[in-house]
This record gives sequence, C-alpha cells and structure tokens, in this order.
Amino acid sequence: MRILILLPVLLTTACAYQSPVKRSPGPVDAAPRLSGDLIARLERIPDPKVQDEPRSKRGNGPVYTVFGKSYRVMDSAKGFYQEGIASWYGTKFHGRDTSSGEPFDIYKLTAAHRHLPLPTYVKVTNLSNGKSTVVKVNDRGPFVSDRIIDLSYAAAVKLGFHNQGTSRVRVEVLEPERVAPQLYMVQAGAFSELERADRLQRELQELTGFRGVVVKVPTDNFYRVRLGPVAAGEDLERVQTLLQAADYGKPHLIPTSPR
Repeated sequence: MRILILLPVLLTTACAYQSPVKRSPGPVDAAPRLSGDLIARLERIPDPKVQDEPRSKRGNGPVYTVFGKSYRVMDSAKGFYQEGIASWYGTKFHGRDTSSGEPFDIYKLTAAHRHLPLPTYVKVTNLSNGKSTVVKVNDRGPFVSDRIIDLSYAAAVKLGFHNQGTSRVRVEVLEPERVAPQLYMVQAGAFSELERADRLQRELQELTGFRGVVVKVPTDNFYRVRLGPVAAGEDLERVQTLLQAADYGKPHLIPTSPR
C-alpha cells in the first residue's frame, strides 16, 4: 500500500500550475507531519527501475524561459555527471502537474532539473553521509542559482537531509539495461530435392528481406529452408504474417542465441 493513502488529511494540494517554477522549502513549502514509523517506511522505499522511456511531450524545450532567464534542454543525457547543492520540495506542490505533465507526488522518488531531458533517471548521492537513491527527473527547476537539483520529499528522506533545506550531492545519469532480444531462425519448408529448397530460399529472401539459408540435417535427407536470425517482436510477427499470407503455411521457429 502506498504511504500516500495513509495520510490524506496531512497533505496540502492546489490547482495545477502552468509554469515550471518551483520554490525551495521554507515557510511556504513544508514537509508533511509524519511519525517516526512513517519516516522509516519512506527510508525503505525501493529505488525505481531505470526504464527506457520516450521523451515527454511537455517540458522538453529545446529552450524555455523562467523569470526572464532562458534554459536549454540537453539533446542527450548520456554520461552526464554533476556535483552541487540539492534542495527538496514538499506539500505545497503535491498533486500539481510537473513540467512533464505527471502529477507531483512527495512520496515518489522524483526530481526537477533545469537541463536534463524529461524523463531521465539519475543516481543522487548525499556527499555528507554517503547515502544514495535513484530518482526519475520529470520536472523543471530549481530556479535558484546555487542549486542543481530539486528532489521530492521522499528522496530527501532517503538521502537523509529532509530535516534540512539543502545538502551537497552528486548526480549521475543512469542508462537502462539493454536486454538482447530472443532471436529465431524461421523454418518455412523442407525438401528432399536441393533445387526446390534453393528456389524457395530465393523466393522467401526476396519476400521478407531476411537472409535465407538451406540447411541439411545429418539425421535425414531433407533440405530445410530457414530465414534469419529474426528478433522476437514486430519483425518476427511480420515474417510469420507474410509467410502465411503467401500460403507457405505456419513456419517453425527455432530459438538461437544472440550474437
């Protein structure tokens, strides 16, 4: 169960705002009134999974202006590294739209940055105590010159500076883990005559655009016509559909290891 559900009466919400402006914590932006047990729960929130997400339609510039100053959004976040002062924002902005359009939730691990593309996942380390967490950058700010990132209240708790206004941190961009897709050889026919197998191999190669091969298995006398390797997903679906639409029947799929 999300902690947010446990504390509906303690949160201050407001109408969605139209600019990416954020304020640092202080008299106009406060932390929720949480017991020690609930603070401990926030400290144990698991880091979000780093995902490969498309850029949000909102908040990605390439240039935007706040308080008369223009900021440029980075074309790529790859390899980005930064050290400086972090702040956090709390109940005043809870429930309002972030610059990316996602509602701000003080109990989620998110952040605001002036230049990183939205969304970007970063690891933030508190340099005063060594604590770290992963946050999803989905907002713009902070628009205070000596600060580099504005964290959600939950992130500040995990980093151990929720009782302070700021802390010195290191910000490192994280790349999603690339998982190689499953590959298949698509077998579309087997013939006792090599000439017929060669002819089908040429036809299917032209039809699908994938390389065709003729394979002879030592245990029998058949020449098998195969296409590929073809990655699981849209390519595999397309090849199977083409073969069946052209009356070659349902192909046999043979898993193969990625190269």
